[in-house]
Amino acid sequence: MNVVTTVDPRDGRQRDTDLRQTSDAELNSAAAAATGAARWLAGLGRNGRADLLDAVADSLEARRTALVEAAGSETGLARARLDAELTRTSVQFRMFGEVLRDGGYVEAAIDHAADTALGAAPDVRRMLVPLGPVAVFGASNFPFAFSVPGGDTASALAAGCPVVVKAHPSHPLTSQASAAAIAAAVDGAGGPDGTVELVYGEEAGRALVRHPAIRAAALTGSLNAARAIQAAIDERPDPIPFYGELSSINPIVVLPAAAAERPDQIAEGLFGSFTGSGGQLCTKPGLAFVPADPGGDRLVAALRDRVASAGGAVLLNERIRDAFVVREAELERAGARVAARPEIAAGDGFAVAPALLEVDLAGLSADIADECFGPLMVVVRYAAVADLDGALGTVPPSLTGSIHLAAEDDRAVVRGLVDRLGASSGRIVFNGYPTGVRVSWAQHHGGPWPSTNSLHTSVGATSIRRFLRPLAWQDAPEWLLPEELRDDLSTIPRRVDGRLQPGPSAASVGR
Repeated sequence: MNVVTTVDPRDGRQRDTDLRQTSDAELNSAAAAATGAARWLAGLGRNGRADLLDAVADSLEARRTALVEAAGSETGLARARLDAELTRTSVQFRMFGEVLRDGGYVEAAIDHAADTALGAAPDVRRMLVPLGPVAVFGASNFPFAFSVPGGDTASALAAGCPVVVKAHPSHPLTSQASAAAIAAAVDGAGGPDGTVELVYGEEAGRALVRHPAIRAAALTGSLNAARAIQAAIDERPDPIPFYGELSSINPIVVLPAAAAERPDQIAEGLFGSFTGSGGQLCTKPGLAFVPADPGGDRLVAALRDRVASAGGAVLLNERIRDAFVVREAELERAGARVAARPEIAAGDGFAVAPALLEVDLAGLSADIADECFGPLMVVVRYAAVADLDGALGTVPPSLTGSIHLAAEDDRAVVRGLVDRLGASSGRIVFNGYPTGVRVSWAQHHGGPWPSTNSLHTSVGATSIRRFLRPLAWQDAPEWLLPEELRDDLSTIPRRVDGRLQPGPSAASVGR
């Protein structure tokens, strides 16, 4: 079997680990264990799974120092960033615990037997139930929040689905340590092996989604990775859903009054948003539409100054570094001119210089309006707001669209921009920046292709919906029904005979 290696992107040094790529026999064993664990998760019930998720959060927190140290050596990300990400990861598990205790996510509905205009009707009861074992593919840029202990894993476990994670090759040791933290929580709850399993290697990942035990797959990654996973799924005799969070340009529109009112403030925010974490965020703004007027000039000048004085950014791996260099050159050949790019010292690691490129609106093309993963943003200078509608049609659909406006802006103009951005994105940000996704009940992190390939979200409470399916019981004996569908339950929201019956307030839900 092939040895799994790890690389420190800060110096490019590669070293062997004690890990091996997963064999076919080991993969079959992991899938079988996951199938068995599904029965245990179902037996826990909602409140039992909520307690388990809290225990996972506690276990991650207890291992914070070791986890952050491992992730730092494999990603090159700053300790403060990794600390914050691990906190977010724990918050995700605890949030899904509250989703389970609330119970509304099961969408319970009861229609009692009755005489209707169409005659006698049977008793029908419906709710959402787990799909079964889920394959999760970890992301390179979030070693915690979108990897082994990430939101896909948390939401799948909350749904009652065991998880088999394909570890990302950029952080195998972090993946191993994260899986051990989850396993400790499962063991403490008396749970079996198979609740969360880990596999290594590209071939194991393809074999995983072809395995008959797997009932859904989720990825945060590139378009190419998504296509490879989908191709493997297409080899199955039975299709399974695949949820991918993929490519996104995340355009920002700065209206003239906003540029005139706060050029320095917007420049500072844009700089932090497109360079933070080395520009390796799915919500990084890749295009900023700035007016070609004095206010816009001041904004761009302030942005140029910040970029010109910036240091280098360490990218996650050699492949991402090389792709960044190629993409930056493509943008320049397509007509985007360099507005600012500092000189950085050459080193052995995967550092690059942040870059600010500029193009006039007439020069914006599909070749320029595409993602560059890393610390690069293209400023598009426009003369008239009326020209933005057509220009935004050049931009691929994205996870987000943002507008910076002022109180005096024409509301009809703003509504028109909102309609345009809303048709091609999943979240609209006002007077802010798309990076820094809130983990909450109302969050939606998705959008039309190629930002995602589904109508669902990978962040927030409703991401649990990806791993559930509806099931109806007709004229079932009371003792066979799940507790959520029994007549005497009043602790969760339900729709009974067409009327919504809210459960108790969140504050009163018992732990």
